[in-house]
Amino acid sequence: MDPSDSSTGNDSDSQPTVPPNDPRPARRRLAMDTRPLRRPAYRRLWSSTAVTAVGSQLTAVAVPKQIYDITGSSAWVGYASLAGLLPLVVFALWGGAIADSMDRRKLLLITNTGIAVTSLLFWIQALVGLDSVATLMLLLALQQAFFGLNSPARSAVVAQLVPEEEFAAANALGTTVMQTGLVAGPLLAGALIPVIGLAELYLLDALALCVTLWSVFRLPALPPGPAASRKAGAQEIVAGFRYIALHKVLLLSFLADIVAMVFGMPRALFPQLAAQTYAPYGEGLALGLLFAAIPVGAVLGGLFSGTFSRARRHGWMVIGAVVAWGLAITGFGLSGSLWVAVTFLVVAGVADLVSSVFRVAILLSAATDEMRGRMQGVFTVVVVGGPRLADLLHGTTASALGPRTAVAGGGLLVVAVTLALTAAMPALRRYRV
Repeated sequence: MDPSDSSTGNDSDSQPTVPPNDPRPARRRLAMDTRPLRRPAYRRLWSSTAVTAVGSQLTAVAVPKQIYDITGSSAWVGYASLAGLLPLVVFALWGGAIADSMDRRKLLLITNTGIAVTSLLFWIQALVGLDSVATLMLLLALQQAFFGLNSPARSAVVAQLVPEEEFAAANALGTTVMQTGLVAGPLLAGALIPVIGLAELYLLDALALCVTLWSVFRLPALPPGPAASRKAGAQEIVAGFRYIALHKVLLLSFLADIVAMVFGMPRALFPQLAAQTYAPYGEGLALGLLFAAIPVGAVLGGLFSGTFSRARRHGWMVIGAVVAWGLAITGFGLSGSLWVAVTFLVVAGVADLVSSVFRVAILLSAATDEMRGRMQGVFTVVVVGGPRLADLLHGTTASALGPRTAVAGGGLLVVAVTLALTAAMPALRRYRV
């Protein structure tokens, strides 16, 4: 589907309650829709994601842990995070253009090999006891560059592996397994470090990537459409941004996530809230629950995502999910009880899962195939950059107003700005498939 500026699919008010090709019994339509897993190519890709979702978190835990062990400074951990941000942004945008100009299977093989080699280099430097923060930051920047090249192609190929009516289901499956990795990976890392040591976490990540390489190798050729550009330079990247500006439903889908994350992602304040507001419950327990709650909510939302396959008004699903996120974050900011706060964050996680699933579905269906890689590149930048901007905004606001006021105010801003955008620009609320 290639929407015009009005950015609507079928605006007819008549729509089936269930897509005609949804053969599942009514009692199973609430549970996760697993129809995409019946397609061998998608099943291979998803299975490899299930492995690497955990493996990648082992490295995500090991790098900051090693840097802190070397320096004894949380500031250096923050500097390392920023060191990986710039290459991720640059190479995600470039990777989107590359994914629109070459066989995406080949690009996935190249970039996954690069990530695996980087994990091996992480393992070697830890094994020999190099204890060099500069080396760690350089390897992290290299890893994030490969990830930036990989991510747009990995997302764009979903549209080549499943039919359009299964886009939402496929995205729910992929997002759920990634969120499961966010919960299970750090827990596994924490359990393994005292047993096998930190260096071996990098090696396990590299081995998990070998599973991904084998799965991608078995995929069919995945060339972009016949109208695709054969170049991947600055002109093609600019063309991608021009495409977004001309297709308002795509622009609004990006803006919705930026609003939700920049104003409403309070993770930078979790340590302060755990140490002050929820200290009576135990600072360690509070901090762990706060960080785990949103991913747990996303996993729960994914397990009961069967209704996604029947939703036709994808634009309204995004709007409703972002508003629900803002209300849940507001409730979290106003909560004096840890358990009430965690409940609100779990609800926020469900809303985030819904928003993510339908924003990706819109990108896959509303963009033409020769633009999907670039759209996914921008999506990667938005998803990664938004929370980092939120860290800065919430940190400075909390210093002036207090953490709970900053969180609650941010949640209300999410609701207000989203409703204002919806009223002023109707393209997203009119969009349906």
